[in-house]
Amino acid sequence: MDVALTSKSPKAVLTTALAVARRAWPAYSHRNSPKKFTQHQLFACLVLKNFLKADYRGVVAHLRDAPSLAEAIELKHMPHFTTLQKAAARLLVSADARRLLDSTVQRYLGRRKRVSSAAIDSTGLECTVASGYFVRRRKRVAEPWKTVVYRHYGKLGVVCDTAQHFILAMRVGRGPRPDIDEFRPLLNDALQRVRLSRIAADAGYDSESNHRFARDQHQIRTMIPAKHGRPTKKPAKGRYRRLMQTRFDLPAYRKRAQVETVMSMLKRRQGAYVRGRSYHSQCRDLRLMVLTHNVMILMSVRLFYRALASPFLLRE
Repeated sequence: MDVALTSKSPKAVLTTALAVARRAWPAYSHRNSPKKFTQHQLFACLVLKNFLKADYRGVVAHLRDAPSLAEAIELKHMPHFTTLQKAAARLLVSADARRLLDSTVQRYLGRRKRVSSAAIDSTGLECTVASGYFVRRRKRVAEPWKTVVYRHYGKLGVVCDTAQHFILAMRVGRGPRPDIDEFRPLLNDALQRVRLSRIAADAGYDSESNHRFARDQHQIRTMIPAKHGRPTKKPAKGRYRRLMQTRFDLPAYRKRAQVETVMSMLKRRQGAYVRGRSYHSQCRDLRLMVLTHNVMILMSVRLFYRALASPFLLRE
């Protein structure tokens, strides 16, 4: 199924996020917790915040105006916006976010353990919500365009399934920084959850050591153009880089474009910027973006297969 479908229903996203969190965490972080909200409910509210492109105050107002959403996750009390803010700081740290990503991948794969085609890439997200028009506008026609020099921005690296745009691994941080040294951590993270047969990447990940790591240590077929460095007509150094020049599988490599679609989906559905001010809050925002993306796809995949099993469709 080579489609890019995400759920458009807030209630479906809420209930799916609740089920994902229930598989990853206990209901309460401590036996002496106040027991007013479960961790599952708070995470579902955070996913809804990103789904609606809202802030903490906005998602609380939306829940208050739509009681059916609160009933869908069995909310007996309406959380204060600071409750969600503190929950994000607690629930979206690296270790807890990994468990949530594990839960989404397990729910997505079911009994399958292997993904035949995957792709890896990274993207940058702005740390400001300033309009691009006001960045580039000029006061007078004779004056040059205004320009902005970005010193830092949020950087997100992912490994995704090219068939359904599902994210299998993520790495968050701050840019600018090269992609080449992120290949191994991302691939290792993905292999903790699923086995891969083939992975494609652009020339930013081109190195002989990356090829050897994937092919010799994990028996994964790599497709990375040997174009790193200055342009030259000489044969590339290294066995696998020369193989990329002589026997490059272009039809299979074209599937790498699906990871660009994943980046576009993230930015179009949730915004092309992070709201956090500090480094750690920006990393939490990036993790929540990935988890929200997977939750939206999970609901669409579930409905797709349910529709295929419908007797009315099968009768046709």
